[in-house]
Amino acid sequence: MRPVLEVADIFRRCGPQYRHTHADGLSRAQRRVMSAIELCRTAALGGHVERCDACGHQRIAYDSCRNRHCPKCQSLARAQWLERRRAELLPEVQYFHVVFTLPESIAALAYQNKKMLYDLLFHTSAETLRTIAADPKHLGAEIGFITILHTWGQNLLHHPHVHCIVPGGGIAPDGERWIGCRPGFFLPVRVLSRLFRRLFLEQLRHSFDTGALRFYGQLEPLRDPQAFAGWLAPAAQAEWVVYAKPPFGGAEHVLDYLGRYTHRVAISNNRLLRFDGDSVLFRWKDYRHGARQKSMTLTADEFMRRFLLHVLPDGFKHIRSYGWLANRHRAARLATCRRLLGVTTPAEDAPSSPEDYRDCYLRLTGKSLRDCPVCGKGHMIRIETFLPGALPRAPPPTHHAR
Repeated sequence: MRPVLEVADIFRRCGPQYRHTHADGLSRAQRRVMSAIELCRTAALGGHVERCDACGHQRIAYDSCRNRHCPKCQSLARAQWLERRRAELLPEVQYFHVVFTLPESIAALAYQNKKMLYDLLFHTSAETLRTIAADPKHLGAEIGFITILHTWGQNLLHHPHVHCIVPGGGIAPDGERWIGCRPGFFLPVRVLSRLFRRLFLEQLRHSFDTGALRFYGQLEPLRDPQAFAGWLAPAAQAEWVVYAKPPFGGAEHVLDYLGRYTHRVAISNNRLLRFDGDSVLFRWKDYRHGARQKSMTLTADEFMRRFLLHVLPDGFKHIRSYGWLANRHRAARLATCRRLLGVTTPAEDAPSSPEDYRDCYLRLTGKSLRDCPVCGKGHMIRIETFLPGALPRAPPPTHHAR
């Protein structure tokens, strides 16, 4: 069912004025995201007419923008990605969720240097996990894992952090044994935190020394080396947040969890409560007070500003794989893991067409993209396609066959 209120409604109503007011502050990528969300599933992008093969009900379905920041365009992409991951899960292996978060002061600099510092967050968190896991004092094995970047908190403010989904074990240095972690425990959080802080700050200082960092607005005085060193000193003494959650209940729980995290955007439509043309009311969880459900009201201008904080640089990969799950040797290393664990390799049945992926969506979510919304028994079959800006030749009837 379509939500009563959507992010697109806010951008369509207030986007033109926002563009005019913030003409100098909007990046090209942010402008493209705004346009994509505003045009998504409207006649401007074209579409098709569908008819139920059971009851004859017809409807117009407009094409989606497929922008990765659009709240309405993630379902099918998520199903495609998850179906590819299904075959990579190892049975009878614990999976852990580890989160690495940048301190608030560093986050401010990260916003002005998104690609560089987000890349650095990926690189140093991955190096931290692999280094500690390889240490014989902890696990003594080569691990593989998936890392997902999120840049927002529940209140939509800038809060860059990465979620790492890690199997609880790895390949021994001799390549002939699987080394599993202790039940319910992966790696010591304090050790991870200290190494993550050291690696990130070392690379950040190197970026400054080579002139790669950019400073604007309130951060512009940090161009001075002494000012930068003084600004960085408190971060070097603070405890950086690394959080390890309890292990998942099994491989299917991992898949379900990944489905909720991989293709998430800053705010989903179902969190929106009210929009009166001037202000937006939405739900959020206050994690500083026991994840209590609260509501927040923002002006439409501030809501859009916060939403656009999380537009990623063009071409930036926000999901990455490391260790024996890295793309270049994933198949061979996964085969080694299965051999060491004594489990069979799943059959190759990867979907190859959009229709196959829609079946994957049904299997993963229990919902079909093609079920008739009227009778619930038939499937919606495409009977006509129309181009962007055009309309179908004959509007579909408002009734359905009895």
